[in-house]
Amino acid sequence: MAIIEISKLKKSFGSLDVLKQITFDVNKNDVVAVIGPSGSGKSTMLRSLVHLETIEGGSISVDGDYLVKDGVYPKQQDIKQITSKMGMVFQHFNLFPHLTVKENLEVAPRLLKRESLAVISKRSDELLEKIGLANFSNTHPAKLSGGQKQRVAIARALMLNPEILLFDEPTSALDPELTGEVLQVMKDLAEEHMTMIVVTHEMGFAKEVANRVVFMDNGEIVESGSPTEFFENPQFDRTKAFLRRNLK
Repeated sequence: MAIIEISKLKKSFGSLDVLKQITFDVNKNDVVAVIGPSGSGKSTMLRSLVHLETIEGGSISVDGDYLVKDGVYPKQQDIKQITSKMGMVFQHFNLFPHLTVKENLEVAPRLLKRESLAVISKRSDELLEKIGLANFSNTHPAKLSGGQKQRVAIARALMLNPEILLFDEPTSALDPELTGEVLQVMKDLAEEHMTMIVVTHEMGFAKEVANRVVFMDNGEIVESGSPTEFFENPQFDRTKAFLRRNLK
């Protein structure tokens, strides 16, 4: 059964149709790479899954519960409960500069008060170990490289034990030499069967790690399929033109 079902999503900014009847499903343990040119609606689609963007038509269900159905949203309390199943990693990290790395990880769980401080502290230590930054727990973000900041952002998203992780161009703000360390953390998560939707320009990641590739252009899904099908036998001219420009 699909853990996320997206059906006929529509979204406009003024007269510009940003999402046009977007429909696809994500199964548990899938790693879906969403690729396409800038301005194709990828980030808007992703942000709509966690209610950072509201849609005007269509439906999104997460784990069987509707975040929005036919363009109508439920009560705020229900929206919070549904979106809590997902963690989001942004392009520009969004770490709190005045907090240490460990404090950045723990701020949301502490505010929610679902667990004891000891449990929260133990999990933040384990996650920092997992991403290779155990020695940086008392460091402030200004002293970290871009790659380290993004790894902290991934660990922070994992602190609330989400069922699904969403990544919005997680490496596009990084220098090329720092991209690999972030992609490695994401590969490790894929091997642990984390369900992920990754908006990315990293074709290598889409080829090697994703089990499905979705190509968006001009607010539409043009084509989707397994990495082998998509990269070796694209069906549509728009896909072929995009791959010619982006595969070296």
